[in-house]
Amino acid sequence: MSNKELQALKERYVAAGAASPNEQFADHATNAELWDADGKRMIDFAGGIGVLNIGHRHPKVVEAVKAQLDKLMHTCQTVMPYEGYVKLAQKLSEVVPVKGHAKVMLANSGAEALENAMKIARAATGKTNVICFDGGYHGRTFYTMAMNGKAAPYQTDFGPMPGTVYRAPYPVPYHGVSEEEALRGLKMAMKADSPARNTAAIVIEPVLGEGGFYAAPTSFLKEIRKICDENDILMVVDEVQSGFGRTGKMFAIEHSGIEPDIMTMAKSMADGMPISAIVGTDKIMDSSGPNSLGGTYTGSPTACAAALAVFDVFKEEDILGKSQALGEKLKQRFSQWQEQFEHVDNVRNLGPMAAFELVESKQSRTPKPELAAAVTKKAKEKGLILLSCGMYGNTLRFLMPVTIEDEVLEEGLAIVEESLKEVGA
Repeated sequence: MSNKELQALKERYVAAGAASPNEQFADHATNAELWDADGKRMIDFAGGIGVLNIGHRHPKVVEAVKAQLDKLMHTCQTVMPYEGYVKLAQKLSEVVPVKGHAKVMLANSGAEALENAMKIARAATGKTNVICFDGGYHGRTFYTMAMNGKAAPYQTDFGPMPGTVYRAPYPVPYHGVSEEEALRGLKMAMKADSPARNTAAIVIEPVLGEGGFYAAPTSFLKEIRKICDENDILMVVDEVQSGFGRTGKMFAIEHSGIEPDIMTMAKSMADGMPISAIVGTDKIMDSSGPNSLGGTYTGSPTACAAALAVFDVFKEEDILGKSQALGEKLKQRFSQWQEQFEHVDNVRNLGPMAAFELVESKQSRTPKPELAAAVTKKAKEKGLILLSCGMYGNTLRFLMPVTIEDEVLEEGLAIVEESLKEVGA
């Protein structure tokens, strides 16, 4: 079917709140390129929102999933477990930098991972509250919507959010929130809203995802670790978007050397297959009762096979080395654009988790979201998928596969540059 025919079906049958505004429909893809239903080629700088760090349909992942399909598709691991679940749990336990020996629960999505992390934190501490941060994004279930540090579009029209969720500032000096101010806000939240005796966890993204690709300073993360240790609070690190090689290390928290109590992950964990994980110190993970954690499809055999293949690819193809090299290329190109374009500012990256802002002027730093929207629209017309994000909608973020070929990367960056010129940046 053509894009036009599929669009007609979408308008008739897909709920408006779930329908993509994009009128192109993906037909097939490989690595950093995809083709729509009309055969138009697109370069992918979005990676399914950070899901495809090793590219669309990596051959080793496809092979692993096909082989698993010939053996077993589903039993529900709580009814009859299988090898893939326990082998993946072992692999995650060995690589995730939590405090002490790690145990694992597998789930289906990032939001489900965060929901379960909060259940586990409550069970482990006997406390109920959670403190999150401005700009954070944790999901679209009711509790994770409440945890999000940005109301629209996630909470819109859905009524009162669950209680026991409190918020603190995230350090973004470019927008006037210093690390000192963020720490003061966190301590004030614990004085005014959620005292330590009621706070089960402090949840933070080491690099904000939807919130704008701002990395938390190591000193700030260390202070959170200290606050948690002194007050019997669990430090929960959300690596759903920043994990699996996005920042040049397997997990972004590794740049700081800090060991959290619980980590959540998903997205590029299985190169497109739906899976997520909650990994934490064994005593914490074992704190809830029998059959208290789970779900019908959690840690499905096919998704586990894909995730195990992803680990093999990381080792065999030096994905972390490629990630660091890609980050350097983006850093250099973005710095050139900041000098070249009047409205491009605050270029930043942690590895290839890279972004820049579009502003009225470098002096005012006033966000210009309409310019970001114009650039993404122009890029799409030229055959490039590009995403904006941030509290003000003025950040362009880059999530192309780490495995992107040099010539495809250059072609895509050239489109961004042309688009910036043509919309008057």
